[in-house]
Amino acid sequence: MPIIEVTGLCKSYGGRPVVDGVSFAVEEGEIFGVLGPNGAGKTTTVECVAGLRTPDSGRVRVAGLDPLTDRQDVTRILGVQLQQSALQENLTVREALQLYSAFYPAPADWRPLAGRLGLADRLGARFGTLSGGRRQRLSIALALIGAPRVVVLDELTTGLDPRARRDTWKLIEDVRESGVTVLLVTHFMEEAQHLCDRIAVLDAGEVVALDTPAGLIRRADGATVVTFTPSRPVDGLDLAALPAAVSVRHSEDGRVSVRGTDETVAALIALLARHGVTAHRLRIANPTLDDAFLRLTERGV
Repeated sequence: MPIIEVTGLCKSYGGRPVVDGVSFAVEEGEIFGVLGPNGAGKTTTVECVAGLRTPDSGRVRVAGLDPLTDRQDVTRILGVQLQQSALQENLTVREALQLYSAFYPAPADWRPLAGRLGLADRLGARFGTLSGGRRQRLSIALALIGAPRVVVLDELTTGLDPRARRDTWKLIEDVRESGVTVLLVTHFMEEAQHLCDRIAVLDAGEVVALDTPAGLIRRADGATVVTFTPSRPVDGLDLAALPAAVSVRHSEDGRVSVRGTDETVAALIALLARHGVTAHRLRIANPTLDDAFLRLTERGV
């Protein structure tokens, strides 16, 4: 049985549908991503999963439990890091960690957790004095302190610098390796492609695609693009005849751009070698989740 089941979830605000029939299932032990443009219904969906919002209709289960009617049981197995959260201004980092530890019968040791998240040197600092990035780290620590089976992370690394973001990714990978299921909401495509086993793409309140990151890229017809400046002209017909070539373009400055697949790249290199053409400033750009995301969410735009 999936550890998270969402079926036909609907939620409206002021008569405007924000979540409109969303359905997906998350298997235990996976990192499941929820992507979508601003206003797509991502946060509302995960807040319904966490029992923080009451759906208008539909069914949500976490480990077979209803987040609303079985709230107490669900809070024992589910941790949440919200997109926006705040603590009392005068509460210190140490006090917050100790307080949240007291809520659970068998909490994780908050000391190494604080160290992993770069908070060890700020234990005596008051919440009101923390930077946005450190507040985010503390929020993540509080979500993990109950040693949950499931953790919901909404905009996990917003406000973190690149090094802190990478360190946090490693922490989440370690959390998953310990058996915790992660439901991740993010707008960082690199983060989703790096971390997620599967991704649900939301657009205008609906799931428009659900697949692995590689599967989403393939479904969106992402192409590999090769650009280069040839040492001498190359016959355009030869380039157009390359296997799986999607398009060939010549710019005014002499650069050539070929869109296709890995097969196209290999054939192009062989073609240039046969004709003794050197490819100057050669660049190969593989399709990314960014490309897939833009194609999949065109309707909402």
